[in-house]
Order: sequence, then structure tokens, then C-alpha cells
Amino acid sequence: MIQIKRTNSKDKAFVSLVKDLDAYLKVMDGEEHSFYNQFNGIAVLDQVVVAYEGDVPVGCGAIKKYDSSSMEVKRMFVLPQHRGKGIAKKILEALERWSFELGYKKCVLETGKRQKEAVLLYKAANYVKTPNYGPYVQMENSICFEKELNEF
Repeated sequence: MIQIKRTNSKDKAFVSLVKDLDAYLKVMDGEEHSFYNQFNGIAVLDQVVVAYEGDVPVGCGAIKKYDSSSMEVKRMFVLPQHRGKGIAKKILEALERWSFELGYKKCVLETGKRQKEAVLLYKAANYVKTPNYGPYVQMENSICFEKELNEF
């Protein structure tokens, strides 16, 4: 059974999962990795979730304020050997719920076009493709999404 724990960026399991995520993204992003990596610091993340299968941390995600009505979904990751079990969907739902509880109306996010599983996840979760925002405007590999949070 998958359990979702709310925590923050100082959580040891989250820090460990982010190291795995960064190694994965370094391969996926190739030469663009250093550009993307500058926006992935975790010290500013106060709302973090870690997914556990039993007592093993298997995935994570975070949200941070984007603007007065939106939270940005960050650092979504599930260990490769635990994919295909719906864990990422549970993490994303937990982040959306937390955003809603905090009074935000929308979630926004950026992912890479090469992260095909992530793109499929966001589309399946009713995220709508938007023009690239902020630092991702000129990035061809970036694809941005948003989702209105109506209720939980």
C-alpha cells in the first residue's frame, strides 16, 4: 500500500530521491541540464510529499508559490523500479489537494518533452498545455501545463 507523507525539503528521504531525480534528468536533458538545474533548488520548498511503499520511500513531489493564485508543481519523481503502479498520480493528487487547501486556484508546471511518461501523466490528470512561462519561454524542450483546482 502506498502512503503519502507531507513534509518539507529537509526530509532525508526527499533529499535522497531528489539526488536520484537529478541523475535521471542529467541524462534526459543532456546539454540543457545546467540550464534547467538552476531552477530546481530544493531549499525554497516548504510543501513536499514523499510516497512510501511500506517503509521504503519510492517517490516525491513538491509545490511552491508561483503567483497569488497558483502553485508550481516541482520535483516530481518515482524510482524507475516502482513505476507503473499509479504512484505518480497519487503524488500529483496530494500536491493538488494541498494547493487547494492553501487557497490556491491553479497548479502550473514545466516538464521536458523528452519525459514522455510525465507528459502522459499530466494529460491524464487533466492538465492543459499552455504557452511556456517564465524562464522556459525560449526552451524548445520545455512543455508547460496548468490545471484549475475546483474542489476536493
